[in-house]
Amino acid sequence: MIPRYLVDVQLSELPVIEKDVIVIGAGIAGLFTAIRASENNSVLMITKKSLLDSNTRYAQGGIAAVTSDEDSPAYHRDDTLIAGAGLCSNEAVDVLVHEGPKGVRSLIQMGTQFDLENGEFALTKEGAHSQRRILHANGDATGFEIVRALSETAVANPKIEVWDDHFVIDLVTQDGVCCGAIVQKPGGQRLFVKGKAVILSSGGAGQLYRYTTNPEVATGDGIAMAYRAGAYIQDVEFIQFHPTSLCYPGAPRFLISEAVRGEGAYLRNIKGERFMDRYHEQLELAPRDVVARAIVSEMEETKSTFVYIDITHESAEMVKHRFPTIYEYCLKYGLDLTSDWIPVAPAMHYMMGGVKTDLNGETNIKRLFACGEVSSTGVHGANRLASNSLSEAIVFGRRIVKRINELPGNTVDPVIDNETERSSTPIQAVVERRLKLQKIMVRYAGLRRDAKGLEKGLEELKRQLPIYQSILTEREEYEFANLLTCAMLTTEAALSREESRGAHYREDFPVRDDVMWRKHTVLHRLYGLTEERIENV
Repeated sequence: MIPRYLVDVQLSELPVIEKDVIVIGAGIAGLFTAIRASENNSVLMITKKSLLDSNTRYAQGGIAAVTSDEDSPAYHRDDTLIAGAGLCSNEAVDVLVHEGPKGVRSLIQMGTQFDLENGEFALTKEGAHSQRRILHANGDATGFEIVRALSETAVANPKIEVWDDHFVIDLVTQDGVCCGAIVQKPGGQRLFVKGKAVILSSGGAGQLYRYTTNPEVATGDGIAMAYRAGAYIQDVEFIQFHPTSLCYPGAPRFLISEAVRGEGAYLRNIKGERFMDRYHEQLELAPRDVVARAIVSEMEETKSTFVYIDITHESAEMVKHRFPTIYEYCLKYGLDLTSDWIPVAPAMHYMMGGVKTDLNGETNIKRLFACGEVSSTGVHGANRLASNSLSEAIVFGRRIVKRINELPGNTVDPVIDNETERSSTPIQAVVERRLKLQKIMVRYAGLRRDAKGLEKGLEELKRQLPIYQSILTEREEYEFANLLTCAMLTTEAALSREESRGAHYREDFPVRDDVMWRKHTVLHRLYGLTEERIENV
């Protein structure tokens, strides 16, 4: 069994730091909530690397919100529900589509500069959107622009203290209430940080897979520490693989934005043939899970490791203006987006599930909140609609802060009962363990799954359980322990769901089954896996 805490500590022996609000992680979720929370609270932001290292920074496409007269919240709602394949929360989606525009205005007030055309927002369209509603910045550098603006605002705010290069090991709870967290400083010293509320904004778990568009910091820390603390973890079998990441010798798996297809790019197999007409009526703009599986099918049929994305039929000026980041990046490897077909393949991109929250971002543990990719608000269902993630972070970040402002101070004095006797240090190098875990997940819990493979994967993952009885001291060791927790949760949930829906595809159960499986999978450290049926239609 996964233990309650990763390390054995006595709180009474640790230095104590007190703040009103503790924000774990950065990105748009952490930065936005920290800035809003600082209006009425003292805030401590803790990042294991820096404010600029997050999934948000690499977000290219943009942020989805209704700003055009031709669009409406009803259209945005329908698109989100269709992409979510019957697993979205109607209430959560309503919150997103109606409060998203206000959130965008808040980002602008905080310094974000979105692209304009003739004085209006320059809107683009992405997969499964019925309208052009995607706001972007600097062409294809939306995430970087948002992080730039918010980080500058946060650093200049005297009520926000930022700790870079600090690792949050575990959440501290007492009688179902979150009291703070155990934090390790760069030199190895540990602290107890106490607050009236803790916000998890630590991002996703892209490093579960060998091929991912996520940065190295995306190791599922928030999901794992929340699970150990007793939070419910929901729908983590739904892993979104982005269809088009750069697949070229010597180049990292760099994201080729969905917006490239939104602006008219074609997908071609290595024979040069367009193929999406054989898979979906929306062709290249079909939902991401459909496009990703179609690409894998074409790769297998043509015995190739990639397909091509082709936007050479559009003007070179438009391509360079609209996608300057992608253009420059590809050029570093001798690929010209304006004249070359770019080799691409699917890569892990986003986790739809996460720490289960209510409409105010609060978990079943009082005073513990989750925001952004680490959370499961019910917005994304079985398959996230493109560019809804940034919208979700600001909409629910605002709600989280409103709820925190209603809370009195935290007077609970926690005590930790150390339940394990850790006596050994890890023998096998963590880097080897991590690579093996990633290969297991790619092979058995990737784009296409079946019971035999998932059972085999779970069996191999369980062989790594002795890591929890080891004395862990380094960031890389904590990260591996967290990845192992997330890998086991994802595999167990995927094995349980005997149907195919959204981003979860079972070759042994290839049909969506609303009668039996229109429900969430929910995991808890003590209660195991349960299922929660969705009543709204």
